[in-house]
Amino acid sequence: MKLRRLGTSDLQVSELCLGTMQFGWTTSEHSAFEVMDAFVAAGGNFFDTSDLYSRWAGHPGISEEIIGRWLKDRGARDSVVVATKVRGEMWGGPGGEGLSRAHIARAAEDSLRRLQVDTIDLYQCHWPDDDVPIAETLAAFAELIEAGKVRYVGVSNYTPEQLADALIAAGEELPRFVSLQPHYNLVHRQEFEESLADLCRRENIGVIPYSPLAGGFLTGKYQANAPMPESQRSRGARKYMNEQGFAVVAALDRLASAHDTTVPAVALAWMRAQPAITAPII
Repeated sequence: MKLRRLGTSDLQVSELCLGTMQFGWTTSEHSAFEVMDAFVAAGGNFFDTSDLYSRWAGHPGISEEIIGRWLKDRGARDSVVVATKVRGEMWGGPGGEGLSRAHIARAAEDSLRRLQVDTIDLYQCHWPDDDVPIAETLAAFAELIEAGKVRYVGVSNYTPEQLADALIAAGEELPRFVSLQPHYNLVHRQEFEESLADLCRRENIGVIPYSPLAGGFLTGKYQANAPMPESQRSRGARKYMNEQGFAVVAALDRLASAHDTTVPAVALAWMRAQPAITAPII
């Protein structure tokens, strides 16, 4: 797997990033270890997680904990780029969520402990916080970088206006976001392509899209006029199950057959060929 530079950082990341939202939810720790082993054996070095995974299943932080145990067991810390996120509600009461200085400071310490690392390579805002000035958020990140607890910062789910405002607010004194994690795939294109793509290319922002396979829809396992496969994530794929969505899958299937490969491989090859993209999160 080739390595690519992430934005203006000095992070060299694999052209596919391993998403770990399922770890401790639909994927057992044993299976998660097997997935991470296989990903690294294939040349991958880029892991993405969040402190929030998997709060909806009653286990916030479990993904980070599993990654931390794998890093320690395999002695792999120096060979892996670890990205996590902050923003979601992690404890009750004031400051339990958001992008305030207080929440970021405590959440970062918790993530470092769960991951069993001294430094987070890429610390990302999971989504914006309209109640906190961006300057406060950037100042909190600056303190973490100065302390050696974070190397670089990025964002997820930001609009073009929010990302542009953050770049302006950073100026020469505060940390500049080096990456964007948008929702982007062959059946969800407009949101990123209309204006975010040009902004990221212009500002040299690394783009690491989530859901590049549309929650499994672009794997080919969902077919028109066929029974729904059993999956805890099938509900999220239903929105793509229309004439346009199935036409995309049919085109991918034809290309996969012509090139003796798989439907998801074609979908990911398309994504990796887009000029703004650094590494889709699989």
